[in-house]
Amino acid sequence: MMTHVQLREKFTKFWKQRDHKEVPPIPLVPQNDPTTLFTGSGMQPLVPYLLGEPHPQGKRLYNIQPCFRSQDIEEVGDNRHTTFFEMMGNWSLGDYFKKEQLAWFWEFLTEVIKLPKEKLYVSVFAGTKDLPADEESLQIWKKIGIPESHIFKYGVENNWWSRAGAPENMPIGEPGGPDSEVFFEFTQVPHNLKYGKTCHPNCDCGRFLEVGNSVFMQYKKESDGTFQELSAKNVDFGGGLERTLAALNNEPDVFKIDLFNKIIKVIEKYSKKSYSNDIYKLKMRVITDHLKGACFMAQAGIEPSNKEQGYIMRRLIRRAMVKMMELDIVPLKIVEPICTIIVNTYYPVYFKQNDFIKLTTIIGEEIDSFELTVGKGVKILQNQPLINGKILFDLKQSYGFPFELAVELLKQWGKSINKLKIKQEFDTEFKKHKNLSRTSSAGMFKGGLADHSAQTIKYHTATHLLHQALFDVLGDSIKQEGSHITGERLRFDFYSSIKPSYEQIKKAELIIDKKVKESLPVTLKIIPREEAYNIGARSFFREKYPETVKVYFIEGYSKEFCAGPHVKNTAEIGKIKIYKFEKIGSNLYRIYAK
Repeated sequence: MMTHVQLREKFTKFWKQRDHKEVPPIPLVPQNDPTTLFTGSGMQPLVPYLLGEPHPQGKRLYNIQPCFRSQDIEEVGDNRHTTFFEMMGNWSLGDYFKKEQLAWFWEFLTEVIKLPKEKLYVSVFAGTKDLPADEESLQIWKKIGIPESHIFKYGVENNWWSRAGAPENMPIGEPGGPDSEVFFEFTQVPHNLKYGKTCHPNCDCGRFLEVGNSVFMQYKKESDGTFQELSAKNVDFGGGLERTLAALNNEPDVFKIDLFNKIIKVIEKYSKKSYSNDIYKLKMRVITDHLKGACFMAQAGIEPSNKEQGYIMRRLIRRAMVKMMELDIVPLKIVEPICTIIVNTYYPVYFKQNDFIKLTTIIGEEIDSFELTVGKGVKILQNQPLINGKILFDLKQSYGFPFELAVELLKQWGKSINKLKIKQEFDTEFKKHKNLSRTSSAGMFKGGLADHSAQTIKYHTATHLLHQALFDVLGDSIKQEGSHITGERLRFDFYSSIKPSYEQIKKAELIIDKKVKESLPVTLKIIPREEAYNIGARSFFREKYPETVKVYFIEGYSKEFCAGPHVKNTAEIGKIKIYKFEKIGSNLYRIYAK
């Protein structure tokens, strides 16, 4: 069985040998990007460079990026969906294109990690009335030696990529292009006829698993709706590390690879139930995935709460707890051994050896909190003379009280209920809520570039002034823990070993005001990382930086690692007022300003 450590080493070595530079992965929570809660793909931080901005490390790049996709929470339970995953990626920014990319990826799959050629299938773009079929990729695959029976053509829904989705949704000037996927066939998995008469790579029956997708940014949409070829074409490749491991080990169940199976064994031990039993399998997968996701969130500095990333983390832990209860597991007993396994599995890539203590504490406190919440929900449920789906939905929304747990308790209390009718009512309320949430958050979670409005850029530069001002007032013991900047305000989180006083925070505000009035020039320099450290440029301590970095200088005052954008002079910022200061954790503080 190939391990994740071996796969990482082989992937890294392969692209280094082809003159690619490693792009350090960005944090799970993107900094200064209010458009998305989590990093959801390897290409997310590279969008400006895929749109034409020169990358300081050159035109050939690669990395392995930790990702989280909250939209997959409800999908977890089958044999392949996970919320947290790692994306292996390589990029060409106006350098090589289809011929090299497809041949190299095939070489990696078949010669380096030695997937059997006869189990690999590929797909290409079939074209539309406005866009030609990707005949070039088709011919390259044939020349490589893939038989026609293993090449499939699909339309826009499967083999076209742009940030806006389908070609008709693309705004003027938007780049996009065809993509070509590679699939692994699990021949031991029979086709399920409920998914259609014949099986094919994009069938949902579980026989095929996508292991990689090469996106070719080839076209730009013109003002008349036509598509013209770009002069500088890009390649954006992404392949799931976990899925590739599953294919390597000919294992259709991703939860049986080395990144998950030790956690499953702990759950079996504490539940005294077997993963091989289909009744328990789904519950064990949910616990495994959700606690792993929660651990990575805790490591990223997130704590359970009722909004943004904290809400997603709370939801993960509570969904996992419900499944633990259904398996007769005492939640607090299993958290520490699972957190320890996760830390040991990913050490030293993402964790330090003692990080399990912090993770266990954060998750354990949320478990305690939820147990109290369940107690409140039980009292409310007991006092309801008439039970319907809306009441159960309100219980879930207000207290996180699970539907299945409510139904089980009602049965135990001897209350007569129509489960099918109540579930339909519950689902109706859930759909109403989902549609409302989608409408209200459409602007916030549109993905891609951060909000680069003039006001957001001003607040971004003001954040640099605040960062330096806090050092001036509180000393070198402070550490930046994160920031979140919108067009309405800036938020800055930091660690301090001493509790800042109101007078000290006010002093920092006065320093910002002074530097704004001094009309200091703001400039960008692209310099070697070591030189940036040597001149004292401040950095976000969780970040890993490439060999060449961007540093923004506020003349005579601040210098900081940053990708931008910023104003050209501090006078553009205007008046900045700190309107809220609060403690958010042990030695952790948060400032709001606008």
